[in-house]
This record gives sequence, C-alpha cells and structure tokens, in this order.
Amino acid sequence: MKNKIILIALCLTGIAISCKKEISPVLEYNSFTYSSKDQDAGTWTSIYLTSASQVAVAAPTDPTSSEYLSELAALKSLSASLSSDQEKKVKYWGTNGVIRWNEIARELVAKYFTLPQPNEDGSYSWPSSTDPSTYPLYPFSSPPYASRTYAYLSAGNFDAMIATWYYKFQYNRNAPSTYDASIVTHLPIQDLPAYPSEDAVLAGFSRTLLTFLFPLEESYLTTLAGEQESSRLWAGTNVQSDLSAGDSLGAKIAKLFITRGKGDGMKNTLGNQAVWDSINHVWEATGKAIWKSLEAPGRQMLAPKFGLVKPWSFTTSDVTTTYRLPAPPEVGSAEFQTALDEVMDYCKHANRDEQQIAFKWDDGTRTYGPPGHWNWIAEPYITNAQYSPLRAARVLAYMNMAIEDAGICVWDNKFHYFFPRPTNVNADIKTLMGVPNFPSYPSGHSGFSGAAATVLAHFFPSYAGTFTTLANEAAMSRLYGCIHYRFDCDAGVTLGNQVGLAAINHAIVDGGE
Repeated sequence: MKNKIILIALCLTGIAISCKKEISPVLEYNSFTYSSKDQDAGTWTSIYLTSASQVAVAAPTDPTSSEYLSELAALKSLSASLSSDQEKKVKYWGTNGVIRWNEIARELVAKYFTLPQPNEDGSYSWPSSTDPSTYPLYPFSSPPYASRTYAYLSAGNFDAMIATWYYKFQYNRNAPSTYDASIVTHLPIQDLPAYPSEDAVLAGFSRTLLTFLFPLEESYLTTLAGEQESSRLWAGTNVQSDLSAGDSLGAKIAKLFITRGKGDGMKNTLGNQAVWDSINHVWEATGKAIWKSLEAPGRQMLAPKFGLVKPWSFTTSDVTTTYRLPAPPEVGSAEFQTALDEVMDYCKHANRDEQQIAFKWDDGTRTYGPPGHWNWIAEPYITNAQYSPLRAARVLAYMNMAIEDAGICVWDNKFHYFFPRPTNVNADIKTLMGVPNFPSYPSGHSGFSGAAATVLAHFFPSYAGTFTTLANEAAMSRLYGCIHYRFDCDAGVTLGNQVGLAAINHAIVDGGE
C-alpha cells in the first residue's frame, strides 16, 4: 500500500512519471485489522457533543440470554454462504466506512455543483432549501457549500465514533464469533467490543446528516446505509442488536449537528438582490478599481456572506481580526503592475506542464471542488496507516474543519477588499478556464490547500514535504490559469497554514495524540 501512496503523490505533483489514467472516485484497499484499539477514546474531547454519553445507549442483552443466542443463530445462517453481490458489498464497505461515506459525499457535491442557466429575462434563479426539487435543484454545492459538507460529515463522524467507543467499553459485549466460533466471518474480527456497531453508527449518522444537506437524495442515502449495515450481517461481524443500537446512536448525533447547521449562518450566505446591489453600490462609490462579474448576463456574486458563517476552531470575531489579511497592492502601483505583467506572461507563455497543472487543480463545476480534492488526497494515507473509523474520522474532522474555516476567512477577505481579478484590469488576459464569480484576493484554492496540507502534515509527518508541494502547486495553478495574481496565491496559502495550525491546536489536546 505504501507504494500506492508514493505513486499517487507522484501523479499529483507531476514528478518523475506520467499519469494518464483517470482518477477513480472509489479507493480500493484490502480490509485490515485496526492499527490501534484506543480503549480510552470514550474520554477524548469531542468537537460538538458535550460529552461522549450525551446521547444515551441502552445496555445490550447478555450474551447468554435466549434473545442473544437467537441473534447468533440468525447471523450464522446469514454469513454461511454469500451471493456474489453480497460479497461485493462486504468488500466495498470493508473495514473503514468513514472513507466510503466521504466518497459518497464527494459524489453528491459533484452532482450538485452546477451553475443555473439564465432565465429569459437575463436574471438567474437560485436553489431553494424550501423547494429543493424545483430547478435549479438544491443545493448548489459550490466550494463554500462543499467545504461545509465535508466538515459536518467528518466532525460528526468523529464525535459519533468517540461516543461509540465510550459505549463499546462500557458494555463490553464482544464480537459474535467469540461466543460461537462456528460463525463464518468474511472480514477481520477487530479487538473491540461489538456493541454498538461502529459501521451502523456511521450509517445512521451519515444517512441523516447528508439527507439534511442533500434532501433530494434521501432514498439513495437510505439504501446505502442499509447496505452498509447488512454487510455486517453478511460478514458475520455483528448481530442485529449491534446494528440497531448503532444506527439509532448515529442518527441522534446527526440531529444534534443538524441543529448546529441550521444556526451557523450558511442559509444567509447567498444573499439576495438587495444585498448584491448594496455591496456593488458601496464599492462603486469608492472610485477604486474593483471586482465585477464578467459573465453575460451578469450573475450574482457567489456567497458574499460566507465570511460570516460560524467557524469550528475559533470565533467569528477572530475571522475579522486574527485572520484578516493585509491589503493587497494598490491597483496602479509598481508592485501591482509587476504582478499583473506576470499573469499576462503566463497567458502568453505558460508551458505544457504549467497548463496541465492549471487543469488538474481546476476543480470546477461537476467536480467535488478543491475541498473534495484534498479529501481524495488524504484517503490512501489513512488506509495505509490502517486507521480505525475512529482514527480516520479524527484526521478528516480536523482537516475538513480547517478547510471550511479557511474558506470562511478567505471569503471574509475577498469581500472586505473586493479586489479585481486580472481579467477585470486587463481584458487582453485570456484564462485557461472560467473566471470564478467573486473577488480575487486571496485565492480560495490556496487557502483550502494551505489548511489541508498543514493538518495532514501533522498527522502524517513523514509526508509533510509532499503535502506542502501539493499545496504550493494548487496555489500556483491559479496563476498558471491566469485566474489570480501571485500575491493572491501566496496570501491564500499563508492564511490557510495559519487556520490549519488553529485546528491542530485543538487536536493536540483532544486526548487522541
């Protein structure tokens, strides 16, 4: 597996080899025994739950009870002989459902990351959470929405796993095959109590949380959660009561995170015509060179209020103080002109490798966006370490909270400075891809990437150099594509690094180090 990670790193950085195969959205890995037991994980500090026992789980039946013995008999029958479809599902869900639900979330982000077409009168309609099935479908999973999706899914999974481990070791009911050795198993039996099932907790949480975020996908998500839970029966690793308790726990924790989501300010981020007009009028009155939409007909600016969304690792006031960047070079200054000339130089002379880097990191519509790109990068490092769902969720939680927090800070700065894109200043600059419909400074790709790379370097220090290289490449891709100035990219990475460190400061004291 280590060789696979090295290969992926080389593909991403473009070093030494040429990678022509398309990226697969599904990571293939062999099932494994968890690399750590983490018996004390129920005492770790959670992200949002007040304690690991905030949601109660009833005690299981005794392993010697007639009820449990009946469950063992039923399980023995279910796992004895599998169909090819059942075998595929057991292998697919494997030993780390955290990875699978992350992939599913990325799939949904890509599906809903599509720009509405203009109406006949030149106006645009936007998705509505109150009427999600009317075109354009809800949600519009732009990078701000995507970063929030990954953050809620990952942080919630981590809290749910802390609660799961708490109850596992409180009740200590072991895997079914320890009570009946004749049960055929198709996955490694972990050195952990089986009640409640970590897979069922993930299924219950992820189904509930993602249905809140993608309401039109409820049936699809319910089917997937059912398949994950059934795969534990077919694998012979859990009885039905393990699964029922786990699903209930996960769903209840998801509802707590949904409560946070309803109050985090995201519903106000798009604004409305009055908000957009007000922002434009204020900036036009300054007489400065400012950002303007280059789309025809003009499209509303994207998520002007995302900078006001509640962050994870610090306060909203920190966004406008600690993480407010110095002003960019003034348009017309010598420093600015040098930066603008550099963009034009790449417009005219970018070489093939630079163009390929620009396209590789484009992460535009119908993709899982720059935040999702970093989740894809993280996956093989997690599975190579043979992390349990608890440990996997911990990595993804801190990384994705940092990514969303970086996005919040980036958007705050973007709309604080309202700085023009290179193409706003010089119409002769031709970009390699569409120009994003929001201000230039700082670069969002750079902020997301700086945050992700910083957190991943903490968890996988041997690969810190690889992550730094990737973050810098992602940042430079925006200059190569003539979307941003160099100072946009540099400021974005610096900001992302700072936000990533804030997330790490929480990780080092949560008990899981």
